[in-house]
Amino acid sequence: RSNPYQGSLLQDSVRRYLQLPADQTVLILHAKVAQKSYGNEKRFFCPPPCVYLSGPGWKLKQEQIKARDLGEAGFQVCGYMGLDSMGSSLMETQKLSFEEQPDAKGFSCAKALYISDTDKRKHFRLVLKLFFSNGQEIGTFHSKLIKVISKPSQKKQSLKNTDLCISSGSKVSLFNRLRSQTVSTRYLSVEGGAFIASARQWAAFTLHLADERCTRSEFPLREGYIRYGSVVQLVCTATGVTLPPLIIRKVMKQYAMLDVDEPISQLHKCAFQLQGSDRMYLCLSTDKVIQFQASPCPKEANRELLNDGSCWTIISTETVEYTFSESLACVREPVSPVPLIAALQLTGGGDVAMLEVQGEYFHAHLKVWFGDVEAETMYRSSKSLVCVVPDVSAFGSDWRWLRYPITVPLLLIRDDGLIYSSSFTFTYTPEQSCIPGQQVLSDVPQDSDRLLDSIHQEFTRTNFHLFMQT
Repeated sequence: RSNPYQGSLLQDSVRRYLQLPADQTVLILHAKVAQKSYGNEKRFFCPPPCVYLSGPGWKLKQEQIKARDLGEAGFQVCGYMGLDSMGSSLMETQKLSFEEQPDAKGFSCAKALYISDTDKRKHFRLVLKLFFSNGQEIGTFHSKLIKVISKPSQKKQSLKNTDLCISSGSKVSLFNRLRSQTVSTRYLSVEGGAFIASARQWAAFTLHLADERCTRSEFPLREGYIRYGSVVQLVCTATGVTLPPLIIRKVMKQYAMLDVDEPISQLHKCAFQLQGSDRMYLCLSTDKVIQFQASPCPKEANRELLNDGSCWTIISTETVEYTFSESLACVREPVSPVPLIAALQLTGGGDVAMLEVQGEYFHAHLKVWFGDVEAETMYRSSKSLVCVVPDVSAFGSDWRWLRYPITVPLLLIRDDGLIYSSSFTFTYTPEQSCIPGQQVLSDVPQDSDRLLDSIHQEFTRTNFHLFMQT
């Protein structure tokens, strides 16, 4: 654990951070699969990997650099993105320039990344390196694993091989490409609370499988893999904006197939019919999303003729988010590796409760903090940290009087004071009575410290439960 003097200074910094968090978040959006390029042809990743920078800490850090360097040019964020096998040469990566959006987020995308047929891997990761324009390195960030495929599968998918199937509750992107021309690609997105077709930015949508017998207001969600003919709902992961219930149809040669019920596969062509409508389909027209009425096929009743704008390509997407705060720390090293917490596992209780923190990118220079209280932490591996749960009294003497749950944020803090926040919290839940048969005093005399201490010790030792929540 930290020495007392450093620990006190760090605790003050953590308290200031908890009062006014100044986080810096790096969000990477990318497709779950990538189509391999062959020969001289370059199949650029579609949708292109995107990076968003958000949080008040970016502006605060830029102001610090601006004040120190006395210049305007030194605090702009720039970066490079490439595949994880490309090495350190920046010539092999794509440069990213960030632009500020109306919501104050920084945005950039890598439109020209591809994987060639000389790369024999079945999976890879994207690597993002961020810098300030004065040369100061921010850190290195990795995407999740991306599966390499040669081309979209034309075979009927089997649920025995679920690698390429799309499950309910997963995230997808939809794009439309007229006459197979890359320059005509439009992505389904959301802007100002409305659905649009964008040539620049794409949104990730959670694809839910629904019960077809229910109305839109009820719409209970179901588990399982998405099949053609299913009723689904698309919910924008960033804004929560939702399309009405849709029936997903397979597209073959610009026809919607009404009698196909096979599982949906990556990069399949599909169409979305509005449930209960007279052949109305989700369609794009330039940058607008409209409804298009399909024509019945006179020779085959199980087909409906669509226009180009009603034929969408579907692909699963992944999101990885890195959050840190260097506003109160004297950080000379890059912020990476940024640890990611995936789960918590509690063992024991009373005086010896242990918490295992599970995730990725852990190292021996991290300590677990429960709010502003440092926990004794042991490094187990890059995927596991174990710590001793602090006694509830560590949060101040006032806690001994309280009889309601105490929830504190869970933080990881590096030796130099760099704070990594998380979405996880830890809750102490006391029982309503301290000692069986003993009445809790409503008025506590000043000379009763010894009695209170013994009650508090007994209460802490035996009568509280610990649980985690996210």
